[in-house]
Amino acid sequence: MNQKARVRKKISITVCNLIDGFSDQSNIRQKLNAMGPVINRFVSSVHYWVLLKRSDDFHKLIQHMEVDWNLVQKIDEREVMLQYAKFSRFVTIICGIMMQSGCLFVSFGQSMKTTTIIIGNETFTTHPMTCPFYSKIIDTRFTPVNEIAIVFQNLVLLVISFCNTGGCSLAAAFAIHACGQLNVLYSWLHELVENKTKESDKVERKLAAVVQRHLRILSFISEVESIMHKVALVELVGSTVVICLLGYYIIMAWETLDTAKIISYALLYLSLCFNIFIFCYIGEIITEQCKLVGEMAYMTDWYNLHHKTARGLILIIARSNDVIKFTAGKLFHLSITTFGDVIKTSMVYLNFLRTMTM
Repeated sequence: MNQKARVRKKISITVCNLIDGFSDQSNIRQKLNAMGPVINRFVSSVHYWVLLKRSDDFHKLIQHMEVDWNLVQKIDEREVMLQYAKFSRFVTIICGIMMQSGCLFVSFGQSMKTTTIIIGNETFTTHPMTCPFYSKIIDTRFTPVNEIAIVFQNLVLLVISFCNTGGCSLAAAFAIHACGQLNVLYSWLHELVENKTKESDKVERKLAAVVQRHLRILSFISEVESIMHKVALVELVGSTVVICLLGYYIIMAWETLDTAKIISYALLYLSLCFNIFIFCYIGEIITEQCKLVGEMAYMTDWYNLHHKTARGLILIIARSNDVIKFTAGKLFHLSITTFGDVIKTSMVYLNFLRTMTM
């Protein structure tokens, strides 16, 4: 059994134990309803922790990007960088809209509702909690504790949703910036052969500049991966379980024809799918763009260069074959295939829940 299979087996066992620990046969649906918010807050808390702990590293990466922009001198290279910057801004905006609307719409929509509870001969009206609260410490069913707890939970959700959005947006922005730098590198390789044999010293200096810029880009990508791989692992595992639970919630709401819940859960479902898709997408494009450096070096008219200069391209091709990959916890390569595996795994868990509870 390979490493990935062992990890998936452990995840399956963990999920089953969580379900068993949360469940009484008498009220298993209530226990499952509590699992989704708890897991979602745990995943968001990891984003918050990484943003705080690695804030200095994020600052260094931003400074690295600033230096890259200052190094761009030609107008066409700046246009390439601007195109990727616009795409990065578009991804960030969509990421913010999807994640914020999904979490906040469900949270605020649920906290606005009221339910009636009967204790002895008295009837009380209360707002349901957006996340389970340990009632043996504080009883949140009665005014004003109920309202205070609702406000506190919504504020916490607002903070962690911003952190969730920030972590995903930063990862996308860094990866897309690296892609822009790699595209500038492609143009340098093309120009290397255009200005060929007459000034061999100039060509060698340009080749040295290409190698230096290539290593600078690779070091930037390695630093991004070292920061984000733990976040990606928690996001991958947590989103798999939460997507499964949201599918279960949608089925339960469909049975009672609760339109508000169906829309809320569907929106949150799409936002989580989009979140994990962003991580997998940037992993895919970084891998492809890094491989393309070697292909571009080979596809140039290297045979028109001096043989000593042409041999230098072999090092670029060899380095490009050793691709730096975005991973989840150094275990799973983030790619579109991984995104498909997440969706399929969540559907397997959903069928398991349906079989167990229906």
